Amino acid sequence: MVDNISFSEQVHEDFKSSALAELPKEMRLELYKTMVLIRRFEEKSSQSFMQAKIKGFCHLSIGQEAIAVGVCAAIGPEDVVITAYRDHGIALARGISPKACMAELYGKSTGTSKGMGGSMHFFDKNKKFFGGHAIVAAQCPIAAGVAFAQRYLKENTVTVCLLGDGAVNQGVFHETLNLVSLWKLPVVYIIENNQYAMGTEIHRSTAGLPLVKKSVAYDMAGMVIDGMNVEEVRKKVLEAANLARNENCPVLIEARTYRFRGHSMSDPDTYRTKEEIAEAKKRDPIALYSQLLLDQGVLTRDLIAQIDKEIKKVIQEAVQYAESSPEPDLELARKICFAEEDSIEPPQRPLYGLIVD
Repeated sequence: MVDNISFSEQVHEDFKSSALAELPKEMRLELYKTMVLIRRFEEKSSQSFMQAKIKGFCHLSIGQEAIAVGVCAAIGPEDVVITAYRDHGIALARGISPKACMAELYGKSTGTSKGMGGSMHFFDKNKKFFGGHAIVAAQCPIAAGVAFAQRYLKENTVTVCLLGDGAVNQGVFHETLNLVSLWKLPVVYIIENNQYAMGTEIHRSTAGLPLVKKSVAYDMAGMVIDGMNVEEVRKKVLEAANLARNENCPVLIEARTYRFRGHSMSDPDTYRTKEEIAEAKKRDPIALYSQLLLDQGVLTRDLIAQIDKEIKKVIQEAVQYAESSPEPDLELARKICFAEEDSIEPPQRPLYGLIVD
């Protein structure tokens, strides 16, 4: 059932022992289906935004599906995933229901964050998906904190943190890499290098390319991977996760990809030529993978059409669910933001060694 896909639960045990394991036919089909699911979800999100059914910000991951799917296929359900504001694809690949994701975009109470987060703040504690973060690079130290807790509690788990290439220029990114390396935390940082920090090409915004070189300064393992190849992403992230999990070696990955739409729905995307985008689309991760599976007899043209039809039905059901869901609970919003005065307990001991009246 496409609506409830969660690769980490289905296949983690099969692959965690070897990064070189041959993928079975069923797994490869699921990888393909989830990339298509993300693509169709994002296309419908774009349409709903243009119809003013989705308000606020909306960042699509069309073109970057292979990273989301490959990452989530490489780690287990007990591991943690955290990402930036371009989070729809990661959430879907992690196994969060398209209905809950679409409802969050619509700002409804049945959404992943009860309709109070929107596009940039998907969250699901049960799926160990800890955001969706709007502030550039803010997820980096949070991921370090989660990884610290995993090590402190002696869990055999790992945290995977995704960020954009623009986030590499934030100070907190470098502070965090210093600490995770110093403390040998079980964390993998994946830079989704789509070549543009908002509207600024990476060569005009960032010194010291390629980005993976940042790992050298902090004595971390570094990898460069093809972010348009879902099986390569899965394989390399599994290798990185094993290093972090079993060898006390945090890893920095540069996944080279390309977004086919603007930075967000409000971006006119005038800084790229049509020729550049057309050239990039020759490496569409879904088209590349479908052709590979066709050549190997895993897919047929009829099966491709059938899968697309089924997924479009799932997306349409998600839209109907979102449209029919109730509005957020405003009283809950108030309780989240404010504390009742009579419920605030006075400190029972001095704070930080100071005497408090």
